[in-house]
Amino acid sequence: MSPESERTTRKLRIDKQLVDAGWLITPYKEDIDITILSNHAIEEFPTASGPADYALVVNGMLLGIVEAKRLDVGAENVLEQAKRYSRGADQTIGEWNGYRVPFLYSSNGELIYHLDIRNSYELGRRLYSFHSPQALEAKFQVSLGCSLQWLLTNPINTPGLRPYQQLAIESFEDGLANSKRLMLLAMATGTGKTFTTVVLAYRMLVSGYAKRILFLVDRKSLAAQAVTAFASFDTPRNIKFKDEYELYSQRFRREDFDDEPYNPSVLPNSYLTLPDESKTFLYVCTIQRMAINLYGRAGVFEHEEEETDEGIEKVTIPSHAFDLIIADECHRGYTSRETNIWRNVLNHFDAVKLGLTATPASHTVAYFGKPIFSYPLQRAIEEGYLVDYDAVAISSEVLMNGAFLKEGEQVGMIDTQTGREQIDQLEDERVFTSTEIEEKITAPDTNRKVIEELKNYADAFERERGHFPKTLIFATNDIPLISHADRLVTICKEVFNRGDDFVAKITGSPTVDRPLQKIKEFRNRPTPRIVVTVDMLSTGVDIPALEYIVFLRPVKSRILWEQMLGRGTRKCDEIGKTHFVLFDCFSGTLIRYFKNASYNFIIDPPGTETITIKELIERIYRNEDRKANARRLSKRLHRIEKDMSGNARDMFRSFIPYGDMGKFAEMLSKFFDRYN
Repeated sequence: MSPESERTTRKLRIDKQLVDAGWLITPYKEDIDITILSNHAIEEFPTASGPADYALVVNGMLLGIVEAKRLDVGAENVLEQAKRYSRGADQTIGEWNGYRVPFLYSSNGELIYHLDIRNSYELGRRLYSFHSPQALEAKFQVSLGCSLQWLLTNPINTPGLRPYQQLAIESFEDGLANSKRLMLLAMATGTGKTFTTVVLAYRMLVSGYAKRILFLVDRKSLAAQAVTAFASFDTPRNIKFKDEYELYSQRFRREDFDDEPYNPSVLPNSYLTLPDESKTFLYVCTIQRMAINLYGRAGVFEHEEEETDEGIEKVTIPSHAFDLIIADECHRGYTSRETNIWRNVLNHFDAVKLGLTATPASHTVAYFGKPIFSYPLQRAIEEGYLVDYDAVAISSEVLMNGAFLKEGEQVGMIDTQTGREQIDQLEDERVFTSTEIEEKITAPDTNRKVIEELKNYADAFERERGHFPKTLIFATNDIPLISHADRLVTICKEVFNRGDDFVAKITGSPTVDRPLQKIKEFRNRPTPRIVVTVDMLSTGVDIPALEYIVFLRPVKSRILWEQMLGRGTRKCDEIGKTHFVLFDCFSGTLIRYFKNASYNFIIDPPGTETITIKELIERIYRNEDRKANARRLSKRLHRIEKDMSGNARDMFRSFIPYGDMGKFAEMLSKFFDRYN
């Protein structure tokens, strides 16, 4: 079969792409007057270097050149030919470094590449559709140089912003100055990614770099938290964000918010379908909702949490609907199908894209690139912004017999005919050689034995600290009729015997009434004290008072493991929280399996020898595993600092600066990291 000709590619594919974007295909004629054309793609447009395949004219202005190639020819390097035509054009409206048409495109009917040659530092990039005439005119009218100058000359000095959060924003703005359009911020769970993002987004709006911002999350609970955070932010003008800029969200129910609910405005459809340069706004939305908007029911995720009774329909959203997209929790380990939906949603828009994550996954890094800024969990603990953790092994006679697969690279299946990529495999899956693990860990006798042992620890904790520890138990499943979560709830109610409200289940099951409301109750109210979940509370939920995390589930992902543990790291001074406790109900074998795979958590396995501070210092002095022992000493001093009285601080003042044990512990850890 002979290759498709360039003419066929143009007529069957590229013409259609241009028409879909709003262009009117027009053959070139010698007497054509482009000053009266509004949205025309002129074929075979003459230049001093030869005819360009298409010239894009908007309201009398020659703004674009498109170079076409047949389907089996790569389109990326063809931009060089479009550059030549740009230099040779004579009906021009300006000149930029020798080029006379600002926007260049190349296409083989499947792949589209684009370059704005006005910025000498900008690189060609792939688009997933042509810009519309309106988008091209808007791009031409906007000068980002003034916006970048504003960012450069206005320091980041928002009250309450921590030093590392300021560095994160500076890194992003430096990336913009260097024409980066895909960036990734990696910040440990609990270190304030949302507040960092609010400040970052506000500066984008004030500077004029972005007028339309999309904040994407993948849980409705996270969307509710985010829209509340944006709404309540006090801007430098001493007014709320929502009163200075338009703030929209998808539809929520009243109970999705806290006791003093903010009732956000729902984004009008016209803001999506007919982008207006006069509008400046921020829109909070789930990735699931946006996927349905773009692809209809074909965009539904396998574990869909969106309401299906709202009449959500597919709408036509142009690629220039947003200037900046911030994708929160972009590490999520979706299935292969969902990962392709996730990527396609982001790819649909021609915008600067910023990913936020606590645990970079290989498919995340493959898309956004390596993090431009990282603030890891261990550093956050050492600097006193998060609490550390202890590990306890509960013997269940169930061992995690099996082996890790090496963390895999992202697999993309490339269609050699079109160049399109399909994601075929996710990274960091874990395989267990024993098929009996799940069956054994869900056995009633095993469950009761584990919960009774947990009660012993909780009772001792309550006697010592004066309150019962808020406890999160991860169950294996919540399947109707054989639900492990239901079984654990029943056993916990019987074993702890403190009333029906003392224990609750929070999962995505239809049997759970108002799960977002239950999450709020777990976070803010005395009961429940124990919650059983599967996945719903594994990521993105802020419950500072959480002190016990119990694994009765064989976790299969390093990323999910770290996210689950991250639920416990938040500080809670109201209850004097010094650390949280991780219970490994697989006799400690779960922790040992993750010991060499976890990037953020450095956990001493259960049963590690407990030694005195004096002995730790002696070991460091004798150069015995100095870095590990220095880390243990720093961890111990951080806990002491949380319980120190004013008198104790005065006593230490002559030995350490200001008697500040926390700062001393931080300095100690940094010193040994630097010199070991």
